Amino acid sequence: MKTTLSFSRPSEVETECLAVVIVDQGEKDKPAPTLLTTDEALKNAAAELTASGEVSGKIFETVLIHRPQGIKAKRLLLVGGGKAKNFSGHELRKLAGTAVRFLKPKQVRSFSFLAPELPAGAADAVKAVVQGAFVGNFDPDIYKSDRKDQRITEITIVVPPGADRAPLETAVNESRILGESQNFTRELVNEPSNRLTPTALAERARKMAEEINSPHFKCETYGADKIKELKMGAFWSVAQGSEEPPALIVLRWSPPDAPEKPVLGLVGKGITFDSGGISIKPSDGMEKMKYDMAGGAAMLGAMRAIALLQPKVKVIAVVCATENMPSGRAQKPGDVQIAMSGKSIEIINTDAEGRLVLADALAYTEDRFKPRFMIDLATLTGAIMVALGHHHAGMFSTDDALAEALAAAGEATGDRVWRMPLGKEYDKQINSKFADVKNVGGRDAGAITAAQFLKRFVKDTPWVHLDVAGTAIGSPQTDVNRSWASGWGVRLLDRLVADKYER
Repeated sequence: MKTTLSFSRPSEVETECLAVVIVDQGEKDKPAPTLLTTDEALKNAAAELTASGEVSGKIFETVLIHRPQGIKAKRLLLVGGGKAKNFSGHELRKLAGTAVRFLKPKQVRSFSFLAPELPAGAADAVKAVVQGAFVGNFDPDIYKSDRKDQRITEITIVVPPGADRAPLETAVNESRILGESQNFTRELVNEPSNRLTPTALAERARKMAEEINSPHFKCETYGADKIKELKMGAFWSVAQGSEEPPALIVLRWSPPDAPEKPVLGLVGKGITFDSGGISIKPSDGMEKMKYDMAGGAAMLGAMRAIALLQPKVKVIAVVCATENMPSGRAQKPGDVQIAMSGKSIEIINTDAEGRLVLADALAYTEDRFKPRFMIDLATLTGAIMVALGHHHAGMFSTDDALAEALAAAGEATGDRVWRMPLGKEYDKQINSKFADVKNVGGRDAGAITAAQFLKRFVKDTPWVHLDVAGTAIGSPQTDVNRSWASGWGVRLLDRLVADKYER
């Protein structure tokens, strides 16, 4: 989607459609719909409608005016932003997506969006609009035989005539990269597992790195022989039950002007399909288990954005990709596996496989690259959805400063996290009679004991585990994300890097 800026009075913009945010400035029972603009001609074009009570400004409300009087736009789209006192960049991002989704089926292929003033400034408003538009322009129906491409091909962001051009152009470029990278992640997560095998996921990572075409961005992929050579027994224990070979994916961003240290370590769970293995899942809803690689996909999307935005710090991403399938070769409850770290693991439930691949991925990343800190991202437990729903990812951390930085990045980007506890008191649930640790700790505190399990495979490196089982797919309670996969984590990780390191 082509993205441009217009430094013009909104009423003078010639466009197929001009989208404008309208908020409610009234009291509880007395709506007072108000356009977020100082352009009197634009206000007059919508005055009859706002006075009639047909539009209130409630969140995500959309009203289209054809041939509006006194302005040059062919159509005027009013997009409700909710109560004025609650309006922020988060709402603006969602409204830009709402405008795109509203206009696509109406055969509008280009439109303009008036960026309203935000307390943080014009650049933040532009970022919100561009990111929201790219997310809203994504369609998941690529396999429909009668698919009609309804994507918006061009959006113009209208900003004040006197605004400083350079920072706004930077905001457009950065947000376009983030929007495309988030959509790259969503494409991967939405893919059916017969088309996105572990080998195919590794190939998509290689192709992405080749397209970026930077001498400082490399992708390495390894198969079963390397996994066995590294003695990744926990990872291999999951992979051994599938006909599809596993893949170890390593992405490196190493800019020449970056210091030797720190290195940031990112780890993603890449289970391209999770049947549960011998502890097989119920058939109802099992088709959704193609999304069990969303953590790995988010790391690939984040690395795409990082390589294009070029922060002056080294970043490593490791994704362990495999299927979890039942077969005559599959591991069984009661088996004992030896992880790369040398720790033994009693397998109680083969459906708790994500923590097994992460155990080896974390150990490999820490031992091989010695990062300043590590963050893993995984669709790890249904328990975290019970606790937090689809609105926050569960965050578990051994480092307060890192946790605080991630929480701040989450508030800034809308990829919000909620810190959950870790503690020795949970260890007794995962202590094993036959091995160093068992891979499940029972029903109680399921998300916490899963994180406590992972903690045993991290040495001294500051570490955060993000359980995104609820946030990696769109919330069924809202109409904001119609494409299922959300791409959660791409914006969060980019913001964390941008907050800490220059680019």
